Amino acid sequence: MHKLIEFIHSIYLVVLFIVLEALAIGYYARSTYFTQARLLARSSAAAGAVHEFFADIHRYFRLDAQNRILLDRVAFLEERLAQYDEAANIDRLRSYMLDIGESKFRVMTATVVSNTINRPQNFLTINRGLSDGVVPDMAVLTPGGSMLGYVIDCIDRYSVVIPVLNTSFRASGKLEGTDYFGSIYWDGIDPHSVLLSELSKYAQPKRGQKVVTTGFSQFFPENVLIGWVESASMNENRTSYTVRLRLASDFARLTDVVLVENRDANVILDLQARQETDERLRNE
Repeated sequence: MHKLIEFIHSIYLVVLFIVLEALAIGYYARSTYFTQARLLARSSAAAGAVHEFFADIHRYFRLDAQNRILLDRVAFLEERLAQYDEAANIDRLRSYMLDIGESKFRVMTATVVSNTINRPQNFLTINRGLSDGVVPDMAVLTPGGSMLGYVIDCIDRYSVVIPVLNTSFRASGKLEGTDYFGSIYWDGIDPHSVLLSELSKYAQPKRGQKVVTTGFSQFFPENVLIGWVESASMNENRTSYTVRLRLASDFARLTDVVLVENRDANVILDLQARQETDERLRNE
């Protein structure tokens, strides 16, 4: 017993130091969602290979579903190509396509190597990073074209995505075919649905109606599918609706994603910052 006490006395400072370090790191990791993302990105460099191995196995068993999505996409593109081929004036069409120039969107694909859906602040890790041309603020979509989230941090070979299923996520959405829009966010309850708040009282949302992105955000192109209206309720002042949407994206079965960069994002951000500065100066 005396030797045990002497042994504990000889190492208690080391044990105390380790415990305090663990508590400090744990507190720091939970301080903000951005901190969590940064730590996740760094740890992905070590754990990425293991996650990617199991993701490859999972993706293998979902090849049939992915092939069906690709076949539907090919069929759609083939139909559009046939429409172009049937144009009355092919030379005019070619001239028009040349005048368009470079698209303002840059697109690439990636594989999900880590994903959670049962926490208030979930994140995705994908197997593309700075060396592949991934940059923060790139939109992340499903292969079918529905909204997933956007990139918030990158390292050389991996990137971290904040998905819709994160209570810190915000985006704008509108009822398809209308100008009525609101704010998209997740209340942390159901991983299959999100909320659309501050929707005008004149919108009159209907069950099953599509909700798409507005294009106001620097992250997402316009008219990206978010989900469908499940229910709607008016606020206490009867000035706006809060709408619950059924998500088009199934996060529980996610294997591959599409990344989209808005080449004009920096211009948009600069204009917004300039406008905010002007308004602040006018108010002063």
